[in-house]
Amino acid sequence: MFSVERMAEVLEVSRSGFYAWRCRAESERCRKQRLFDVEVKAAFVAGKGHYGRVRIGMELSLRGRQASAKRIVASMRRQNLLAKPKRRYRMTTDSKHTHPVAANLLNRHFSVDAPNKVLVSDITYLPSAMGWLYLTVFIDLFSRMVVGWCVSPSLSHVGVLTALQKAFWRRRLPLGCVIHSDRGVQYCCDAFRNTVSGMKLVQSMSRKGNCWDNAVAESFFATLKNEWLPTVKLENVTHAERELFEYIEHVYNGQRIHTAIGMPPRIFESVKLNQCA
Repeated sequence: MFSVERMAEVLEVSRSGFYAWRCRAESERCRKQRLFDVEVKAAFVAGKGHYGRVRIGMELSLRGRQASAKRIVASMRRQNLLAKPKRRYRMTTDSKHTHPVAANLLNRHFSVDAPNKVLVSDITYLPSAMGWLYLTVFIDLFSRMVVGWCVSPSLSHVGVLTALQKAFWRRRLPLGCVIHSDRGVQYCCDAFRNTVSGMKLVQSMSRKGNCWDNAVAESFFATLKNEWLPTVKLENVTHAERELFEYIEHVYNGQRIHTAIGMPPRIFESVKLNQCA
């Protein structure tokens, strides 16, 4: 530690000036900046280090605090808050089959004015101690809520059917609800097409080799693998189901802000449906 006398000499300031500065009351501007930094840090922590400028702004807005992007960025820089970068993952789809494919009814129209009109679905792989596990999800485009999901040790159509059945009974899907997916064999096989037809739903499929046609599902998997997967070491299907339930149902559906809607999916549905009531 250096003495006050030595530091004053090196910095070329008087000791009396230093003591006067230390005893001076905090200015109103500094006080507001300090409190704002605390709010930004709290929003950053709430996002588990994954929130950047946009989501921090949304989180502050949900708390009744409006702030410009410039002010948020300045606060993040002062506190050295850097959002964890997203990693790229390779997606695989087995579309080399002779089953019929459905037309692309969605055509990248990802905005829907009511729930239970369009669900998008996809499959991804998850590493575990017992080998690859496969997660199928069905997402409601209205709120981006995951409404049906299933983990399976097999890439067969069974996991996809299970996830669809969960979504169907959870949401009481109406006649004509569109089910959009890629052209994977799991969605084109007779068992899945017959189930969809029996439920009076309508199939839609992306164009061949075009992942952007199913961008909402792809985005969910990117989020899952960047925010959740690095925090767990999956052992088996049972362990994966337990961990995924916590992340999907509690964090993703109920807490995490989605940039497309400005709030968590479950809160978005509640707010919108109450406005229509």
